[in-house]
Amino acid sequence: MWAGRRVEELPSPAFTVDLDVAKRNAERMEERCRDLGITLRPHMKTHKTLEGGDLMTGGTRRGIVVSTLAEARFFADGGFDDILYAYPLPFDKVEECATLAERLEAFHVLVDSPDALALLKRRPLGHSKRWKVWLKIDCENGRAGLRHHDPAALELAKLIDDGPTELAGVYAHCGNSYSAHGVSEIQSVARATAVQTLEFVNKLRKAGMTCPVSSIGSTPSCSHPVPEMARLGEVHPGNYIFYDVQQMMIGSCQLEDVAVRVLTRVIGHYPHRNQLLVDCGWTGLSLHSLGQLPTGYALVEGHPELKLVGMTQEHGRIESLTGKLDFAKFPLGSVLRLVPYHACATAAMHPLYYVHSGGRVVATWKPTRGW
Repeated sequence: MWAGRRVEELPSPAFTVDLDVAKRNAERMEERCRDLGITLRPHMKTHKTLEGGDLMTGGTRRGIVVSTLAEARFFADGGFDDILYAYPLPFDKVEECATLAERLEAFHVLVDSPDALALLKRRPLGHSKRWKVWLKIDCENGRAGLRHHDPAALELAKLIDDGPTELAGVYAHCGNSYSAHGVSEIQSVARATAVQTLEFVNKLRKAGMTCPVSSIGSTPSCSHPVPEMARLGEVHPGNYIFYDVQQMMIGSCQLEDVAVRVLTRVIGHYPHRNQLLVDCGWTGLSLHSLGQLPTGYALVEGHPELKLVGMTQEHGRIESLTGKLDFAKFPLGSVLRLVPYHACATAAMHPLYYVHSGGRVVATWKPTRGW
């Protein structure tokens, strides 16, 4: 019903995607990986849509990463195969994983503990299949995974490559790149993560084991890859299809690379407190940017003098950074475009994405939800 309509006509708050920018972002990442000679296994967690998956896989619908089983089922139902569930195996979801592993040509799981691996070994797959298991290592990221220098990581790899399970790969997330300031710091993290991962894989070889794939990834590191990454098998970034203000502040991208906006309308003038009220609260934007931006919770596109100072569930309050607001510039009903700090968190707030090109809506994308 929205095809052909101007973006400004959309009901607000509306999550909008500039299709041309998203396509360009996807193509540039594919080109970087081709230049490195490595495989791009894109992460779906930012957008969680079939259409976004098509852009990121070049239409092949093969070789993706997900972070929830809801995503895995959704993409499998949409014709995607070779899916890596890159999340430390939840003990309550082994049977669901087995169903997907038996159904798909390739469904991979990830572990970082002997206890999780033991669950897989107690649930052999049918059809003469073996579990494709990735070992998660921590290369100074400090989230999940066994530390890359911990002897327990090597011991777990040996346990994986036996019986009903096989070692499909080693997976490291260089999420510490999100603390970087500028390209040189991003590349320093990327280099360290790649080297540490490759050193671990070399330990596996010396122990007589083969590791089919070594993989690292984050959008910052893959946006500015280093030569050491060419020795890996895969990378697995995700946010790059949309990018956001956080990525721009880190140094991953420029503002023109950010494909998403949240449209909001001015619904109130309050001169006595020098504020505008808009119809976008935290349920349309998220609170993820708290304290990170001088402009508040988002950038107000075209208005660097405005600050989104606070949000309740359905309302946002905007002030001027430069003095008294000129309310005549922002009449009731006028549209403002918010550039989100974190695209993943913001997208998760919306049941529908309005996709546009040349200022007019060309499609709507419906993301999957849940875990």
